Amino acid sequence: MKKRLLFYLLALPLMAAAPDTGRTGSNPAAGTGNGVSAGASLPRAADATPAGFVRWTPATLAPMTQSLGAKAVTDLHHAATQRLGDFTNEYFLLAHREADGQAEWHENEVDVFVVQSGSATLIVGGDMPDAETVSPHEKRSASIQGGTRQKLSAGDIVRIPARTSHQLLLDGSHDFTYFVVKVKGY
Repeated sequence: MKKRLLFYLLALPLMAAAPDTGRTGSNPAAGTGNGVSAGASLPRAADATPAGFVRWTPATLAPMTQSLGAKAVTDLHHAATQRLGDFTNEYFLLAHREADGQAEWHENEVDVFVVQSGSATLIVGGDMPDAETVSPHEKRSASIQGGTRQKLSAGDIVRIPARTSHQLLLDGSHDFTYFVVKVKGY
């Protein structure tokens, strides 16, 4: 008898928290069987968007991509970016290029690329001869010696560690568009 009582005492909180399984007499919409009185409602996730939540859809990115294409035509390096959001630990860019990129090196940031369209070859690692500091913690060069070549196309995602040289080459492709997450603080 004591074991049965102990079992019920332990199981009672679990039974009260268990989801409704459609048993007769239990109708969550009517407020019976789930501990919520009729007329009361449970908070729903859709009622409030958490601070810092952002969603970019293909429909919201498409006009930005077109705008970046127009800017890239007149840019010295045939590339354009648009900052989409800046947060404590990371920031987001949409990037579009119509020619090979410069070799880059970031001391304190990790790059994550999500390829949206086009194809390119990413050279990652190796040395950047004649690298110039273009801003604090950032270097650029015309090319990379050595390194590994990775072919990228739509849907690919890559992570480039901080302090790792990298360069995008279009290899005959007309354009390349990619979503960039810059993770700060490395």
